[in-house]
Amino acid sequence: MKKITFLFLFSLLALVSFGQSTATYQITFESTWSQATHPHSSGNLPSSAHWSRLVGATHNDNVSFYTVGETATTGVENIAEQGSNTAFFSEVNTAISNGNSNQSINGPALGTAAGQIVIDQVTTTEDYPLLTLLSMIAPSPDWMIAIDGVSLLDTNGEWKQSIVLDVYPLDAGTDSGSDYTSANSDTNPKAPIADARGTAPFSSEKIGTMTIELSNILGTNNIDDKVTVSVFPNPFTDKITIQTNAIQLKNIEIYNVLGARVMNITRNISNQTSIDTSNLNSGVYLLRATDTKNNITTKKLIKR
Repeated sequence: MKKITFLFLFSLLALVSFGQSTATYQITFESTWSQATHPHSSGNLPSSAHWSRLVGATHNDNVSFYTVGETATTGVENIAEQGSNTAFFSEVNTAISNGNSNQSINGPALGTAAGQIVIDQVTTTEDYPLLTLLSMIAPSPDWMIAIDGVSLLDTNGEWKQSIVLDVYPLDAGTDSGSDYTSANSDTNPKAPIADARGTAPFSSEKIGTMTIELSNILGTNNIDDKVTVSVFPNPFTDKITIQTNAIQLKNIEIYNVLGARVMNITRNISNQTSIDTSNLNSGVYLLRATDTKNNITTKKLIKR
């Protein structure tokens, strides 16, 4: 088995909402894709059988990134056909800007047909309790696995301890190829996303299992109520100002939507600090401010 872990720094956005608990989950996709479970007409799976990165988002019910029975977005099409996530992350960024998502998830890939993909420390709040994940069945014309808006909260509003889902192949409806290595043949117009179980080359067996396990729950009382950190203007263009009403900050970090740190400031920080952001591209960012008592405040930023 292959176990790969990935820490999502951007999930710190979950700590922004006061008055809510935050929950951290570990996600494990166990692939059972094999010649035995999904016999292929040629007698063998492709020698290059693998999975693209397991990607997704946590979000609310005002947005859905795919739905079986509806046509695929460009982002979903690119994942299913190419294992390319750029357009999908752009769709997530739009949802973040509209207040309907709090993070994108950029998990690892798996270089074999069978094995594990493990994503550690996906953290979210009660405002964004839904989880969507997708990965390409590769190689293929437009086949994928996905879970659509699975709620991490139960009917009583409590965080679920464990969720286990059988996963079956899906046809994105964007390519008419009938075999793993079929030449590109665009479906025009697109067909709806459909369950592909029992349709060659797949059997009616599941292709894997998605297990979502609760790791930790935190309240918001770990942040000193007397400490207020504000950022303005937001949205911004070339400069932002960070202001705190009490304890001095010792570290200011800015991360992009994929979790990469793009700025780290540890010197010349006062109770009102201006930062030149002219070198940042337009988009959504996370500011993480740490004060001298090690309280951490996070803010979502939007650069125009």
